[in-house]
Amino acid sequence: MNSLLVIYNALPSMLAGSLVTVGNVTLSLGMGLVLGIPLAVGQVYGPAWLQRMVALYVWFFRGVPILVLLFLCYGLFISLGITVAPFFICCLVLGCTSTAYQSQIFRGAMQSLPKGQLNAARALGMSDATGIRSIILPQALRLSLPGWANEFSILLKDSAICYVLGTQDIMARTSFAAARTHEHLALYATAGALYFVLTLAVLRALRRLEQKVHVPGYSGADGMGIG
Repeated sequence: MNSLLVIYNALPSMLAGSLVTVGNVTLSLGMGLVLGIPLAVGQVYGPAWLQRMVALYVWFFRGVPILVLLFLCYGLFISLGITVAPFFICCLVLGCTSTAYQSQIFRGAMQSLPKGQLNAARALGMSDATGIRSIILPQALRLSLPGWANEFSILLKDSAICYVLGTQDIMARTSFAAARTHEHLALYATAGALYFVLTLAVLRALRRLEQKVHVPGYSGADGMGIG
């Protein structure tokens, strides 16, 4: 009974923290989408030097733990004498990391398309940029939806580490309540349930989106469902 009372008292604060978590993940995922697409295009269709630069970027952000990146970014701003909110640092780090992963999702989708499509676009008088924008990207984005949904769930779980910088997200508020009440098991179980509900809700929405944009008989779409 005492645990239930503690959860009841802490829940409003944890729900407020979930808004911070959702904002963090949304901005990071949006940044990864906006930057990941041009990086993927550059890695597939760009010159050799650009492909190497993108590969280096991806290698760095996929190879360094997010916790290390958070402290590196925080230390960089401190050394430059710039005061930045922890929320911004978390969005920046998670966004840069998501950019690396999303670029590879989009790259794989582009490379799965028939190679003759861009040649056909050129034969019709289209420039490479027009062909990629009008023909390649619409198909690649459709095929990327399952991988993009997985990236959301991974990013949501990774965002839990951001509480080390003091962002008032789910984990930070849960940790504060647990330290004050000593009901660690009940409160962290509740935090886990909140993450689960957020993940399930968004994945269901993306599943409906995948079904809406699905083209019957389209190559590669049938076997790529979102769990």
